[in-house]
Amino acid sequence: MSVTIYIPGDSGALALGADKVARAIEAELVERGTTARIVRNGSRGLYWLEPMVEVQTENGRVAYGPVKPSDVKSLFDADFLSGGTHKTALGDPEAIPFLAKQTRLTFARCGIIDPLSLDDYKAHGGLKGLENAVALAPMNIVTQVTESGLRGRGGAGFPTGIKWKTVLETTGDRKYIVCNADEGDSATFADRMIMEGDPFVLIEGMTIAGIATGATKGYIYIRSEYPHAIRIMERAVEIARREGVLGLNVLGSPNAFDMEIRVGAGAYVCGEETSLLNSLEGKRGVVRAKPPLPAIQGLFGRPTVINNVISLASVPIIMDRGAAFYKDFGMGRSRGTIPIQIAGNVKHGGLFEAAFGLTLGEIVDEIGGGTATGREVKAVQVGGPLGAYFPRALFDTPFDYEAFAAKSGLIGHAGITIFDDTADMLKQARFAMEFCAIESCGKCTPCRIGSTRGVETLDKLAQNIEPEKQIELVTDLCNTMKFGSLCALGGFTPYPVMSALNHFPEDFRPHQMKEAAE
Repeated sequence: MSVTIYIPGDSGALALGADKVARAIEAELVERGTTARIVRNGSRGLYWLEPMVEVQTENGRVAYGPVKPSDVKSLFDADFLSGGTHKTALGDPEAIPFLAKQTRLTFARCGIIDPLSLDDYKAHGGLKGLENAVALAPMNIVTQVTESGLRGRGGAGFPTGIKWKTVLETTGDRKYIVCNADEGDSATFADRMIMEGDPFVLIEGMTIAGIATGATKGYIYIRSEYPHAIRIMERAVEIARREGVLGLNVLGSPNAFDMEIRVGAGAYVCGEETSLLNSLEGKRGVVRAKPPLPAIQGLFGRPTVINNVISLASVPIIMDRGAAFYKDFGMGRSRGTIPIQIAGNVKHGGLFEAAFGLTLGEIVDEIGGGTATGREVKAVQVGGPLGAYFPRALFDTPFDYEAFAAKSGLIGHAGITIFDDTADMLKQARFAMEFCAIESCGKCTPCRIGSTRGVETLDKLAQNIEPEKQIELVTDLCNTMKFGSLCALGGFTPYPVMSALNHFPEDFRPHQMKEAAE
């Protein structure tokens, strides 16, 4: 019986040396005259254990990690091809506490299958949602998605079904599905993991969206910094087209749907849906004023659904298991599961998919294991560079859209960055303003000028130049940016700035004043 070895080809694993490990294993197989099938799977999302090598044995899969090229010879000596004991042995990967505690719906196959094997995808439940969808009327699909409670996972949390219904009911000679894969937030990698580890689930979700709304063409807009995701998605689309998942007759039905991959050019603001549309059309990536909404007049002036990767990748499980099954997970108006991406100064960084409702404290202390440095956690930024900084006093906040909004925060794309007690929150606030100034498309004054003035004001505060006046000025600037900016870049920059100022006021006392007080 041929042995199968799984070595992740995920970008995160590659950055940690997975390719070197793969070459060492291939060389050792040749050296020992042993045959084995090597599958470059996606990552399961336990990045502190990457590269995590798995072997399919008679008793199931056995994991080893983190594996270095220098470990390979001793792994073979320990008979790891049969699940032998080794210093890197982790046992059954599903039993690793970080994985065992998860509820994997969207990421059920990630790290398990060969990403580019449609047969592997189908063997693990793939295409069942699409098979159900082609037998339904478009409105029935929209109803299922609406009743599931699925909301946009890209940051806004807008109900997916309502967006689809608007496009379905809007007349147009052509309609489009656009997938926003411009994942630019700090501490976010869920979109990339799906595209690199389970690309067919995104293709399936987009195709269902097309059938549901009457759209026949889709575009996946991927950031240029994701070369591996781009390559894998392009190959997956070719395979799906060849196998009849895409084309004039989706799975042999009368429904037509096809898609293409488009690559961004490094602009953070193109994660905003209207900037993305401009970029897709070959224009400069600047924000469009609304109305008209993209659902009415989007790409090339046609009705367009714009959804995030995770939103679309969550649709197949809904169409397979039903709206009630998906809605049963979560709390309040936040239904289903959310892939929480844990990063920064943390012991166990990775992706943790769970139903909405875990508290921030559980995520940071129990799942993340606290800081990598072993020092006290000072702050956690949730929602990328535009997210608020939460102190430990707010760690009882449940992971839920409305709960975070009530504490002047946002979930965003569910990336969390952890900081220990050495972090200077004045510097973090300045970084938020600087980031906005650099990434602003320049179309609206509050964002373009406000962020630049914000950097100058915080620099004066750091130099102890009229500190009370600077705090008053930065507060006023944030108010103007929040309510006067055209999009979330300028509108949400006040979240990190004001949360840092409100929750960590001691860091906004200039150092000269701190020293004098001490």
